[in-house]
Amino acid sequence: MIKKHIKNFVFLTLAGLINAFGVTVFLSPVHLYDSGISGLSMLLEQNTPEYLSLSFFLIILNIPLFFYGYKRQGKIFTIYAIYTVLIYAIGAWLITDILPIDVSIASPLAGTDLLLCSIFGGVISGVGSGLALKFGGAMDGIEVMSIIFSKHLGISVGTFVMIYNVILYIACGIVAESWILPLYSIVTYFAALKTIDFILEGIDRSKAAMIVTSKPDEISAALTQNFKCGTTNIAARGGFSNRDCYIVYFVVNRFQIIKMKTLVHEIDPTAYITISEVADIFSSNR
Repeated sequence: MIKKHIKNFVFLTLAGLINAFGVTVFLSPVHLYDSGISGLSMLLEQNTPEYLSLSFFLIILNIPLFFYGYKRQGKIFTIYAIYTVLIYAIGAWLITDILPIDVSIASPLAGTDLLLCSIFGGVISGVGSGLALKFGGAMDGIEVMSIIFSKHLGISVGTFVMIYNVILYIACGIVAESWILPLYSIVTYFAALKTIDFILEGIDRSKAAMIVTSKPDEISAALTQNFKCGTTNIAARGGFSNRDCYIVYFVVNRFQIIKMKTLVHEIDPTAYITISEVADIFSSNR
């Protein structure tokens, strides 16, 4: 457990620094906005006295939300999340105030090109947020609030976050008296979402095949021999035919689907196959 915690803290440190780099080098210099509490912190920083920095708002807005969600999320998550936000805030402070990098009026890497800044800022901050989630923490307190309140409001967690961000970007447009920056910020938001999915799920999501057949043993043997992995056979009964049959459950990647279908139909031409995406796979090594 100690080794696991050390590993998690190392990657959470990396996550916070990566997120700080994406936000302060690509988004903040051209007044684009991140999503969640990070986006609200950027809006407040731009419209308050100079001594109230991004790092200040990240800490005072995020940490109370994590403490509020302590009972629901648990001690370890709360510690990890607060640590990640602190690293994010420290990283943002170092880049904007300490390191010899000018991020005052333009991105050091993308200049004032809003499209480049929105895409790369979203992708890089998405890497940071994805790593934080993958190693047990969180980069933003709004994720905790979405888990707590979405059920009471009768909406999904994703819908809660989306509604919050829509309200945030509308507020940004009203304050800035321009819709160009909030619209580009939506590009940032979706770039970050896709990057988080990539970090958490990988580029090649597995597929679950459910094969309804009267020849489960032959199909299982062929699949095991060709793909070097096991299957699960489930006894079933046809709703229309009222005959006994089996469902062979099998997990493949997208490159193996055609070969799997060919093998199955060579053995049982009447087999019924459904394919669905699998978000996560967990297995025991024991």
